[in-house]
Amino acid sequence: MNQSAVRRVNTSVILRALAVSAGPTTLTALAERTALSRRTIELILESLVAAGWVAELDRVPAQGCAGRPARRYELRAEHALLAAARITTRDVSAVVADVRGRIVGRARRPLRSYLDPQASLDDVADLVREALENAGGSAARLRAGALASGGAIDDEGVLRRLVHTTRWEGVDLPAELARRVPVPWFADNDSNLGALAERWRGVAGDHDNVVWAVLGNRAGLGILIRGAVHRGLDGAAGEIVEAVSMPTHSVEDRPVAWLTSPDPDRRGIALERFAAARAGEADALAEVDELVANIASILTTLSWTVAPSLIVLGGGLEDAADVLLPRVREALRTARTPAVELRATALGADAPLVGAVRLALDRMDTELFGPLAPGH
Repeated sequence: MNQSAVRRVNTSVILRALAVSAGPTTLTALAERTALSRRTIELILESLVAAGWVAELDRVPAQGCAGRPARRYELRAEHALLAAARITTRDVSAVVADVRGRIVGRARRPLRSYLDPQASLDDVADLVREALENAGGSAARLRAGALASGGAIDDEGVLRRLVHTTRWEGVDLPAELARRVPVPWFADNDSNLGALAERWRGVAGDHDNVVWAVLGNRAGLGILIRGAVHRGLDGAAGEIVEAVSMPTHSVEDRPVAWLTSPDPDRRGIALERFAAARAGEADALAEVDELVANIASILTTLSWTVAPSLIVLGGGLEDAADVLLPRVREALRTARTPAVELRATALGADAPLVGAVRLALDRMDTELFGPLAPGH
């Protein structure tokens, strides 16, 4: 490589080292971590400080040590911002995160008309701008965005199929959002992004083969194989709501199944039914048993096909995890499925948004941090 390319790679190495550091880092620590010379690091840090990517902190003398205090540096993660948005049949939510993935701004509002894709995407763009304002950020600092949506979404972010309506079919989500908010955009199914988030920041960090499952009034799966989202042909993997041979619709009108509904009133009714089940009410317990049988039936098929080591229940099911998890585990044991571990999401309703942040970070990695060093 020529000297300019070498400098870009070295700058990237230092930025990445600062990005993964838990706190301020000294020149000595950076030299040990990157194997670069102190002089090279000093020159690059000077340029990164001037560019606004890095802050040089006040020197703090080490306790009990004589001599000049060490210089300390910290990544200014808020220097570049990423947007993530989620659209449901009822509402739109958006967050803005820094390049460490820390959410710094939020916005949410009801959707005007889910059956009007253009109006819905206008709502998404408005919410992103509102979340950016909430974060105290400027449009100039926004570098990319990602959208979580229902439906089968292909590798390019085009929505290929959406249950119950054809109006969204063929909509190029990244292109439409880039017209409204002019930064690179990406899109994927909300369950896929839930799975990605859970492995990054949730309960699935110790597993490579994971399924993130929403089962009830809504049904969908996000599948990770060897840590990567398995999206299948045209993004159809996990869209079991379209699989007529699976019993995904058999409990959708049961009040306990409304835990996964985007309608807050229905969710409230579901929570009341689970409270009644905890109190021992026979009718509520019978409803819970029916939902458990439905969930276990689908997970049994899943455990013998995808065979993940972990299944995470999300999309609202986590709010009744104390009731559902032991019953579903027992049903799977009775069915003699493989010993798949079952957990509830740790991220709650934020999971698809957190996954969308991760997607944007992954797709923008070299644009944000520069080229990877050879061999990495």
